[in-house]
Amino acid sequence: MIEKGPEMKVMIVGGVAGGASCAARLRRLDERAEIVMIERGPYVSYANCGLPYHVGGVIEDEASLLIANPQLFRDQFAIDVRTHTEAISIEAKAKTVTLRDVTTGAERAEAYDKLVLSPGAVSVRPPLPGLDLPGIFHVRTVPDARAIRTWLAANAKGKRAVVIGGGFIGLEMVENLVHRGLDTTLIEMADQILVPLDVEQARPVEALLRQHGVTVVLGEGVTGFATNPSGAIDVATKSGTVYAADIVILALGVRPDTALAKSAGLAIGDRGGIKVDAHLRTSDPDIYAVGDAVEVRDIVTGTDTLLALAGPANRQGRIAADNIAGRSATFRGVQGSAIIGLFGTTVAWTGASEKTLRRLGRDDYEKIYLYPNHHARYYPGAKTISMKLLFAKSDGRILGAQAYGEDGVDRRIDVIATLIQKGGTVYDLEEAELCYAPQYGSAKDAANFAGMIAANVLRNDMPLAHWSVDHTSLLLDVREPSEIADYAVPGALSIPLKQLRARLSEIPRNRDIAVICRSGQRAYLATRILLQNGFTARTLSGGVLAVQQSAH
Repeated sequence: MIEKGPEMKVMIVGGVAGGASCAARLRRLDERAEIVMIERGPYVSYANCGLPYHVGGVIEDEASLLIANPQLFRDQFAIDVRTHTEAISIEAKAKTVTLRDVTTGAERAEAYDKLVLSPGAVSVRPPLPGLDLPGIFHVRTVPDARAIRTWLAANAKGKRAVVIGGGFIGLEMVENLVHRGLDTTLIEMADQILVPLDVEQARPVEALLRQHGVTVVLGEGVTGFATNPSGAIDVATKSGTVYAADIVILALGVRPDTALAKSAGLAIGDRGGIKVDAHLRTSDPDIYAVGDAVEVRDIVTGTDTLLALAGPANRQGRIAADNIAGRSATFRGVQGSAIIGLFGTTVAWTGASEKTLRRLGRDDYEKIYLYPNHHARYYPGAKTISMKLLFAKSDGRILGAQAYGEDGVDRRIDVIATLIQKGGTVYDLEEAELCYAPQYGSAKDAANFAGMIAANVLRNDMPLAHWSVDHTSLLLDVREPSEIADYAVPGALSIPLKQLRARLSEIPRNRDIAVICRSGQRAYLATRILLQNGFTARTLSGGVLAVQQSAH
């Protein structure tokens, strides 16, 4: 039980996820504290992740996005909530915050004992010509979503949309604009969408967008906007191509809002976010910071990072409240677990990507690709999950995972995310005891299967080869002739698996053998046969499916 100390005044700047969670948690721990929550906008706690779906009409009622209103905070938590109030500067030595009434412009200084900064992040707004033309929108707040819906209703004849940015918000807006019947173009400066994914895992998602009529433009930067003679907006790009649009959505990402922190002289990290310790304290011991504006530790890579996700922000708010109330609580860090649904499919990931490991100079890792069913094959409706698992060669510690499919993706990534958080290995994954019934999974679940394959690699039961690596091995294709007729691998020696033992004499013993099948399972069986008969053999991870996925 916490001993009641002297009454203190805690000011929390910013609501939504981190600030609102901090305020509610602090009240539950300390009934005597004076808690003041400052929010520049009209809403103190809302579901900004739901904004694209409100635009698309999936969430029709705007009120559904409002998680808690100021009156609820006042009635249930006795918290002084001040909306339409902006914190414009901090005098750390005097322990005061200058507040401005957004409506009247009046300013005044207010004192605090403890201060929590939860300013969030602001949308990236590059200095492009025509950026402020009517019909160009960001999607960060409830008023933003309302403005887009109003524009679409008032311009019902407009059927062309351009979305700039292939991250979460950009893709969700693409899907919802397509659902509204707009001819939609997505422009992304990088060579792939969903940059946290490895490129070969992003390709099927890009193909999915194209299947739904979306024009996907990759590796292209926008240079400006202009109104054309018909009244539409011309979106100009570096290549010289111009895309005409009736509405433009800017989803170029966000940057941490550090203006207040800088006014207080607080330390800013190398990534541009507010620097905090494990207790969420800033360089001023009486000021805490949480949410999208802070730099946090990546538990997989050990580096500092920025992560604009609601889950970590909520946890940080709770931890800051614990420490203010006298408990010693620490934030363990992040691993970037994320998920997005698109046109009936799901993409999810957790931990480090391969390109991140490469960028950091890490070479002690291995990867596998697999394509299990999301539930028992014999039960109707089994769907394939495309999975990639990254793990340390030295001890099998799981480093990251990515998955794509129609069903069951979230469950598998959540299992792997939990193991990563606990420092788990592929050996833990192969032994994880998971729920099983034929309509939910298999006795050897997809997550278990990933662990088993990876463990086989580390035990050298299944030496691996990868398509991305140049090699001079003899390719041995153990698929059936009918499969090869559909997709042939140039230069490969074809011996179906069921004939392999009888035809070993056809395989040269002075060559390294790279074995391929559809997804890797038969190739593994063939590799075991070859190894035990004195051949040097490796399994091509992911088989033909991995090649086709990368080629999308």
